Amino acid sequence: MDTFLLLLPDFALILLGVWLRRQAAFSDGFWMGLEKLVYFVLFPALLFNALAKVEIDLATTLPLFLAGLTVMVSGFVLGLLPRKWMGLDDMSFASRVQCAYRFNTYIGMAIAGKAFGTAGLATMGVLAGTMVPFANVMAVSLLARHGQGRVWRELVRNPLILATLAGLLFNATGLSLPTPAASFLGRLADASIALGLLAVGAALRWGRIGGHWGGTVWIAVVKLMALPAIAWFVTVWYGLEGLERSVVVLFGSLPSASSAYILATRMGGDGPGVAWLISATTLAAMPTMALWLALLGAG
Repeated sequence: MDTFLLLLPDFALILLGVWLRRQAAFSDGFWMGLEKLVYFVLFPALLFNALAKVEIDLATTLPLFLAGLTVMVSGFVLGLLPRKWMGLDDMSFASRVQCAYRFNTYIGMAIAGKAFGTAGLATMGVLAGTMVPFANVMAVSLLARHGQGRVWRELVRNPLILATLAGLLFNATGLSLPTPAASFLGRLADASIALGLLAVGAALRWGRIGGHWGGTVWIAVVKLMALPAIAWFVTVWYGLEGLERSVVVLFGSLPSASSAYILATRMGGDGPGVAWLISATTLAAMPTMALWLALLGAG
């Protein structure tokens, strides 16, 4: 119950976003603008601010990176398994596989900060920031029909990747941010979590998804249950414990990212099916994440 109450405020913001999208007099243009503001300005500020100030220990950062990558690649491989019985064409299937391993960074940062404080926020920032390029490479590579040029364009223009690199480089200099700059970034970072979660709720979609239900349920179960279980064991394998282990398990338990829908539609894939999976994993994540956090003793 304590863990459930820990998650409740953040998931309440998601549900508020759902309600505002459907009942309040905000146009689609408003929500599109909000998503762009969070994605291109507020969330990069949060990542940079967290990474610029955290004390990075390479002895734990490398195992953290390897554990996160192992978890995500496991999701990719498990997501490919039901190809023959999903009843989908190649492009629709490639679109949905993303939902087995892509992660919602907004929810991850919000819950990590709530459950584990500033150190947890910074650790999740390092992990999520370094996993974003690999998530994009796997997703775009599977969806791309002609060549791999799009992969690199996606990477070099991704604001989360750029903010991660900038934060790590600034951290490596050993400098401190001037007080006005730190306050400015802090205010942007504070705004990013609440607005990002509202945007997640506003982006939830339902409708007909096509294909066989078994394959769709498989992907959701992989994302919410199999990956955190894998994370539980690979952290032991890589020698992680304490905060780092908890953050990797939390990372594995995150619902699918809303950016999977954007990528699928932009590349001519199965937007409705991906939107359904994002919505289902987001709503189902509250009890499943509460379970994993309780097992970690984060309640």
